[in-house]
Amino acid sequence: MIRVQRTLTLDRPRQEVLRYLADFTNTRQWDPGTVRCERLDSGPVAEGSTWRNVSRFRGRESELLYRLEHLSPDRLVFVGRNRTVTATDDITLATTGTGTVLTYRAQLQFNGLARLAAPLLRREFERLADAVAARLPVVLAGT
Repeated sequence: MIRVQRTLTLDRPRQEVLRYLADFTNTRQWDPGTVRCERLDSGPVAEGSTWRNVSRFRGRESELLYRLEHLSPDRLVFVGRNRTVTATDDITLATTGTGTVLTYRAQLQFNGLARLAAPLLRREFERLADAVAARLPVVLAGT
């Protein structure tokens, strides 16, 4: 299993950050690994909303089906699955002055033989988490 965590201070109100991140389609803008992300259902974003996310990692594309498992004013939890991996993105938000402190935790649980590769991939996932931490504040500043 791989776990990464980053904490960011954002110059945007918590409600705006929550609204933006709750729509997982926006990962195309802030996650450098995301190639495509499309919503599979309709209506307001709510617990149970689903997305098809295609990411590129180490030169290969991988598709995961994501579901919004938890939505509250201070937390979002998305779980993505395919036959190789279960990815959990757990995002907590706290108000600080006029901004927001965001803590992003990603957990990757590999299945089957892919479990053997997890230790070898940790460094690359750490780099990806650094790229997300650098890109997200820039993207949110422009929204």
